[in-house]
Amino acid sequence: MALPVLLVLFHVAAFAQTQVTGRVTDPNGAGLAGVTVTVKGQNVATSTNENGQYTLTVPANATTLVFSSVGFTSREEVLNGRSSINLNLAAAAGNLNEVVVVAYGTRRRGDLTSSVTQVTAKDFQKGFQPSAEQLLVGKVAGLQVTTGGGAAGTGSRIRIRGGSSLNGSNDPLVVIDGVPVLEGGVAGSQNILNTINPNDIESISVLKDASATALYGSRASNGVLIITTKKGTRGKVKFTFNTQASVQSLTKYAPVLSGDQVRDVIRRDMEATGDSTYFKKLGTANTNWQKEIYREAFGTDNTLGASGTIANVLPFRLSGGFTHQEGVLKNNSFERISTALNLSPKLLNDHLSVNLNAKFSNTKNNFSDQGAIGNAVFFDPTQPVLSGDAKFTRMGGYWEWTQPSDAAWAPIVGAFSPRALAPLNPVSLINTIDNKSTVNRFIGNLQLDYKLHFLPDLHLLANVGGDWSRGSGNNNRDSMSAAGLLGGGSRSNYKQGQNNFLTDFQLFYQKEFKSIRTKFDVMVGHTFQEFSTDVYNFPSFSYRPIADPRTPGSEIYNLRDTIANSKPRAEDVRYTDLYRLESYIGRVNFNINDKYLIQGVMRRDASSKLNPDGRVGYFPAVSVAWKLKQEFFKNVNFISDLKLRASWGETGNQANLNYYSYIKRYTQGNQSAMYQFGGQFVQVLRPEGYVEDLRWETTQTTNLGLDFGFLNNRIAGSVDVYKRKGFDMLASVPIAPGANFTNEATKNVAAMDMEGFEVALNTVPVRTKDFNWDLNVNFSYNKRKITQLLDYNDPNFTGLPRGGIGIATGNFVSQWIVGSNPSEFYVLKQVYDQNGKPLEGVYEDLNRDGQVNLDDRYYHKQADPKLNVGFSTSVSYKKFTVGMAAHGSLGNYVFNQYDAGAGILSQFKNPTQITSNGSPSYLETGFRNNSNFQFLSDYFIQNASFLRIDNINLGYDLGRVFRSKVGMRINASIQNVAVITNYKGLDPEIADDFGRAGTIYPRPRVYTLGVNLDF
Repeated sequence: MALPVLLVLFHVAAFAQTQVTGRVTDPNGAGLAGVTVTVKGQNVATSTNENGQYTLTVPANATTLVFSSVGFTSREEVLNGRSSINLNLAAAAGNLNEVVVVAYGTRRRGDLTSSVTQVTAKDFQKGFQPSAEQLLVGKVAGLQVTTGGGAAGTGSRIRIRGGSSLNGSNDPLVVIDGVPVLEGGVAGSQNILNTINPNDIESISVLKDASATALYGSRASNGVLIITTKKGTRGKVKFTFNTQASVQSLTKYAPVLSGDQVRDVIRRDMEATGDSTYFKKLGTANTNWQKEIYREAFGTDNTLGASGTIANVLPFRLSGGFTHQEGVLKNNSFERISTALNLSPKLLNDHLSVNLNAKFSNTKNNFSDQGAIGNAVFFDPTQPVLSGDAKFTRMGGYWEWTQPSDAAWAPIVGAFSPRALAPLNPVSLINTIDNKSTVNRFIGNLQLDYKLHFLPDLHLLANVGGDWSRGSGNNNRDSMSAAGLLGGGSRSNYKQGQNNFLTDFQLFYQKEFKSIRTKFDVMVGHTFQEFSTDVYNFPSFSYRPIADPRTPGSEIYNLRDTIANSKPRAEDVRYTDLYRLESYIGRVNFNINDKYLIQGVMRRDASSKLNPDGRVGYFPAVSVAWKLKQEFFKNVNFISDLKLRASWGETGNQANLNYYSYIKRYTQGNQSAMYQFGGQFVQVLRPEGYVEDLRWETTQTTNLGLDFGFLNNRIAGSVDVYKRKGFDMLASVPIAPGANFTNEATKNVAAMDMEGFEVALNTVPVRTKDFNWDLNVNFSYNKRKITQLLDYNDPNFTGLPRGGIGIATGNFVSQWIVGSNPSEFYVLKQVYDQNGKPLEGVYEDLNRDGQVNLDDRYYHKQADPKLNVGFSTSVSYKKFTVGMAAHGSLGNYVFNQYDAGAGILSQFKNPTQITSNGSPSYLETGFRNNSNFQFLSDYFIQNASFLRIDNINLGYDLGRVFRSKVGMRINASIQNVAVITNYKGLDPEIADDFGRAGTIYPRPRVYTLGVNLDF
């Protein structure tokens, strides 16, 4: 009896099961979803959820667990009786099986034939990133992401391979979960991408060459960004909570003089000239106006997410987020409430895949008055913020420049009133202007993939959805201010809606012929997209005091009628702009013997923006790849990957065109353009310029690429060389007098050549059980040259002036001409003395005609960088991680518009008989007066090459806490750490496409502390 009992006990012990739980993270400590956890040598496995958590029931005789995931190296862990195993997986640089999101589908990275870079959540920029595009800074060769300044919620300028248009848009097409979104943004939103919670984003694919972008043909000349958000996962419902708190502070201000320095400048001039007029106007203060309008700012970002499977059949992910960001400019703020839902069930025995996405966001902006930024630079630092004089009560008590004479009271201006041409007190502007907006946005779509029961190789694909935005706001001005006295107190409201409706239908067929070792797939489809903009007209009202403000208590405002009439009248409710795109698309792929890859693409687009005779465009592309590894080095272990790619294709552009540019049309004038009929004033209808034969702007691209990997892809990367040719390009050119209703129109007249190369290198110098080091670098070169500007011969044509400078009306810092780069500067050559000091008003007579004038300008430097560089590195040791990211550019120049206009004595001794502040460059040059020639001196074209350390981050994984129920990770980061540059202005990176840089909203340094929880 004892023997059978022992045998039974032995049998039970041998097959007893235990549970092992844990969390798998990437090198940066973020949870990894979809990691396969397998009992080595047995058919027992599970996968991690969205947060990287897993639970696996293992037999008692199990000895080892194997952890594996696409894009990461596998790792084995010996059990040794452990019931909890937490670990991180090292990134496998250049993993060929990684799934990459491309146009209308996905591809294995090893099967790509075109130039595509995918950045996933583990590689995003760390820290406080309230807008999606900021996740990509410095991460992709050929991609420039430049923030517009430090404003809360601000947008960025995005350029892929430098852009391909002159007058059209150079922004890439953005596709969010299969929905191409409208360029620009709705009223009240300064950035369409800040309506998406970055914590909901799984990956962003950057499509660069024509073969990658051709399926989006009509809007793809400037590349494509495909944003894919996180999806539901199978398994038990799990929760994550991520929270960050940040503090922002300025480390650098626009260069100005102190109050004492201004007094010294004015005193010295008085001693030299004997003119004491300006000296008498000086105050006794030392006000730093920039410090008066800026502050240390707080930010917080919070996301709560849940994912798992409902009733074992419905994978889902649901998240909610709240972001609050204060700008360093007082009163400036951005706030976002967001929610996202994904449902991804498979039905009909997995023949029908459903993917439902719904994202809603509510954003609120307080823009403050950014005019205060420039006024803080120029306002007299010898004056106080508040006057203390009772007569300034009408201006809120703020010190202001006032009219020199005390004329009799008039209801419109008043006896004691501000000067119309003088800068206004910047603190007053911030505190007496109310400029706010609210934007609601919903992006949703339903994607269906039905694999036919009787023919499973054939799929029916459908995608129906849209993007709907509503923006509204106000811009109100208090009459108890200098601005209110000058222009009247005002109440102004606005509202706009944008609607984007999409329907996509495709047939997808794939087949493998094993006998000839060939796989192929073909996709054909139809897509329709309708964009409409609803603009609501609200009447605006100005109001003024109706009694003498010098009498205390008599400030009576005509507010009752203002408030009563601030709602839109029925006849002013809205008008709608509408345009449509209809397309037919086709794609075929061949994979022959896993060595030779061929892809062909065709898209036919029709746009209602263009004339019916020219609105259809055809955009073909073809690409091939040769897997040299499989062909020649199959048994060479040192080589992990070697693939040669080549592609050619055409893409189009019709962005920035007016919806009805080709139609003879009349538009209604505004309230300042009215005609009197008897005692009644009516708004006029006026003819607009038009171009009947508008057609597609087209870009043709040839790309040659090499993908490589060595030492099990511990050294991997790619090299791309490309040439692009733009033709039928849109450019605003002069029109013969009397030939149209305008003297300049946008026509398909220009052409431009572009070329460049890109290199991306990803390495893993060290990889051990406890220590991993990743090091990545990329750089790119791009060159542009205009080859045609007119559609007729004009021997007297000298070019198209571009890049008007705001400090001198009618002057331009650039001029487009055939053979030039569109970002080149067109300036006069400065002459210097023997000590290297510029001589005021002295320039070289380059054409040697005996006189110096604008004909002596020459092409000098360019705003386009010669080279862009990105760099990132990450080191992990056990539970610690530390990382750094940086980016920069070489060979780019900036027109320092601020120095050009404010670095002269007449800036401090303003001709309007006031004193002002200005640029310290005056102390170096001694320039006294401004002139159109001086504004165009090449002295102000300054080298803006730079290296910016974007981020230093540190993280620590505490493992399971709170009785092992919660996984916790803490992280800290510093953003905008330092900038290395010789540029004399505030920020070498913030300039427009013409390289102009004036007074800007400075970017702060950001300190962030965050906690990630999963439970």
